Amino acid sequence: MQAVVINQYGDADELTMTELPMPTMATDEVLVELKATSINPIDWKARLGLMQGMMHWDFPIVLGWDLSGVITAVGADVTGFKVGDEVFARPDTLQDGTRGTYAEFAAVKADKLALKPAAIDWQTAAAIPLAGLTAYQVVKDRLHVQAGDKVLIQAGAGGVGLFAIQIAKALGAYVATTASAAQRPLLEGLGADEVIDYHEHDITAVLHDYDAVFDTVSAVDDGLAILKPNGRLVTIDAQLTEQQQAASQAVSTWWLQTNGKQLAELGAMVAAGTVKVVIDRVLPFTEAGLRTAHQLSESHHSHGKIVISMEK
Repeated sequence: MQAVVINQYGDADELTMTELPMPTMATDEVLVELKATSINPIDWKARLGLMQGMMHWDFPIVLGWDLSGVITAVGADVTGFKVGDEVFARPDTLQDGTRGTYAEFAAVKADKLALKPAAIDWQTAAAIPLAGLTAYQVVKDRLHVQAGDKVLIQAGAGGVGLFAIQIAKALGAYVATTASAAQRPLLEGLGADEVIDYHEHDITAVLHDYDAVFDTVSAVDDGLAILKPNGRLVTIDAQLTEQQQAASQAVSTWWLQTNGKQLAELGAMVAAGTVKVVIDRVLPFTEAGLRTAHQLSESHHSHGKIVISMEK
């Protein structure tokens, strides 16, 4: 099969198309022929070598954490899925650097899969798993957002932030977010009640008595400063200091836990129109396409998800 790999850490030019063996499928896995994948910041951070403390991989490394596609083979222990099913997933990839989704085929644990709703196209489905599940788990399971809560989503125009704003609104919260002025129309259209231009305002000067903060930009102290004494903060971008951990508020970090059932619930929200998937652009599954996608994500100038299409 064709795959885009890196053979050493470095810039986007390290992304190279090559031939690799078909994935080996365990009995609790299915084989998926990919229709699309998407880019997340962890992709280029891993490419740069910034994730080596977590990921002890040998080269060549296949990056990528999202997929949509069609099941072409099913392991002996798999129930609930069959050949021909249209699915999407955030596969397990942390233990093996050859199982990323910049490839024509991927082996996926059945419990990480969700059936793709017919109302969602391949590109939309591939843009959901990592960013969407991260937002879903933090907002619902970690911050326990409820109707009437005041919630701050840091960096609302990022991949995770776009989902988090909508999920919090669906739960009945008042949602503030930080973004540049150019992003205000998009974020208000997705339901943000208050968009703070971080170029112009310090959130600690304009927000107070918040119930929950979702930190995606390593600004934990600012988040704590606007929280109620019994408020809740979750960060996906910072290592907490001893002082932060000792705060009166509930403060914690979070790393996505792949979960097919939750992904199916999120897919249903997207199919129903409760959550909209914002796609900046779709690029082809080529060396040039992946390199451009990484450079755009790394520039922080994309307005939504960057998707790679495998369709010819």
